[in-house]
Amino acid sequence: MKMTEGNSVVEQSVTEEDVRLLIKRKDEIEEQIKAYYDTLEDQGDVGMHGPLVDVEGFPRADVDLYTVRTARHNVSRLQNDHKTVMVEIENALHKLHAKVRVNKQDEEMAPVEATDQAASLPSPFARVDTIIQGSPAFLAGLQIGDEILEFGSVNVRNFKNLHDVASVVQHSEGKSLRVGVIRKGEKVHLHLTPQQWSGRGLLGCNLVPLRR
Repeated sequence: MKMTEGNSVVEQSVTEEDVRLLIKRKDEIEEQIKAYYDTLEDQGDVGMHGPLVDVEGFPRADVDLYTVRTARHNVSRLQNDHKTVMVEIENALHKLHAKVRVNKQDEEMAPVEATDQAASLPSPFARVDTIIQGSPAFLAGLQIGDEILEFGSVNVRNFKNLHDVASVVQHSEGKSLRVGVIRKGEKVHLHLTPQQWSGRGLLGCNLVPLRR
């Protein structure tokens, strides 16, 4: 995102909140388009290109011409808006992904000092091996390779299998879950909200159990 000051252009970094707002806007546009298509269906199912005159060339008496023309105009406008916001989402995700990659490189270049903390970390019970861009897990900051110590009410002490995590996710749709992970030898805490999105499931990531 860019902000202009005088003759200079200041580049603003993309945040996860920016992406969430864009996805929310996309969902709102899709809902509006669906509503207008429902209106066209109610008007004799004329759709976007059905004829509005009868075989003799007179306006059809079984449809409201103003309603149909207004709905068609709005669908065309919203479809253009949808294309625009999809491009914005794609660009934002690329920038956000690049930002994460740069931060990761900076972390790898920083000197690493051995401490007693690494030795005292508890044993994780699962590892993230897949993250889908734009998913709830991605937006929460979860990364491939993160080792799970805590996922909502599931922790290293009570974990039995991944069904425990699946159960917590299914019963926590729309609710923020505390997720604790080990990342590069350090504890990191995130907040992840399982929810419906454009992909499958409520998370958009895959966990694999670790031998304990």
